[in-house]
Amino acid sequence: MNLANKITLARIFLVPVVMLFLLVRFNMGYVQVGSVTLTVSEIIATFIFILAAVTDGLDGYLARKNKMVTTLGKFLDPLADKLLITAALISLVEMQRLEAWIAIVIISREFAITGLRMIAVAEGVVIAASPLGKLKTITQIVAIVALMLNNVPFSSISFPFSEIVTWLAVIVTVISGLDYFYKNRKIVSMTHLQ
Repeated sequence: MNLANKITLARIFLVPVVMLFLLVRFNMGYVQVGSVTLTVSEIIATFIFILAAVTDGLDGYLARKNKMVTTLGKFLDPLADKLLITAALISLVEMQRLEAWIAIVIISREFAITGLRMIAVAEGVVIAASPLGKLKTITQIVAIVALMLNNVPFSSISFPFSEIVTWLAVIVTVISGLDYFYKNRKIVSMTHLQ
């Protein structure tokens, strides 16, 4: 259990904390930004989500820099990412800030790629994260933060930033998923032949 893995575990433990502050109606006060009212608990949840998202890059960097890459870390890191994103998306659907079909598309892509990676591992192949996959993660995080903050501060100038970045996240998510399957089609066809 090295430092990188401890950071990854901390990210997993932050997932229910984010959901708690988003979904439980704590009487901690409100912040009015133009015509939008945010609860203090929503703001806290957003900061915790950002903190958890930042640790994603940090644990990988530490593991590579200090040659601490472990099998446990390879398993926990993508699991932590998927738990964080999935929990946030489901919470946003519950808050009626995100349409359910968008959450389903994004979560389905994550399950599909996880399945592909499991097939690849069984064949002795490691599928590395692609630049499109990293862009997908960034757009998803930005979209989730924008939705958590209910489009603040862009709401004050009537600019639909959260809507635009959510659509961008969906498009990049689908394209990156198709890209993974296309680039690894030999693995899928090998499994089909067995």
